[in-house]
Amino acid sequence: MTAPDSLPLHALAEDNLAAASPDLLRAMVKTFADALMSYFNSYVWKPALAEAGVIAPLEGGNPNGARVWEPSREHGFHALRHFYASEELEAGESIVSLARWLGHSDPGFTLRKYSHFLPRAGARGSAAIDAIFA
Repeated sequence: MTAPDSLPLHALAEDNLAAASPDLLRAMVKTFADALMSYFNSYVWKPALAEAGVIAPLEGGNPNGARVWEPSREHGFHALRHFYASEELEAGESIVSLARWLGHSDPGFTLRKYSHFLPRAGARGSAAIDAIFA
């Protein structure tokens, strides 16, 4: 669909958004979120890691001007998500709440992924039993 020359593109978008399906809106939000995360990763996160000496600095440029960093899940933007999850669990937050905040549909997945961040798992139960026999 092309926009008529006499109609501003944003006006066309406003009319169409009102009638857009929820699936289309979700796809648009995901596309925007992916672009934002990609920008943050390439222009904020990775340069900060390079400046701190955690990863190698960006070498030269790409012919098309793209910023291509060495891929790394260990030092990537996704590491912030794991940091957040581990800190929440260490502070005693429930797996169910954490799953909801992380967007996981199954709290079981969250438990399997982050159970190693539960160093005090069982401590409350042990304390309760100890209190009974004290």
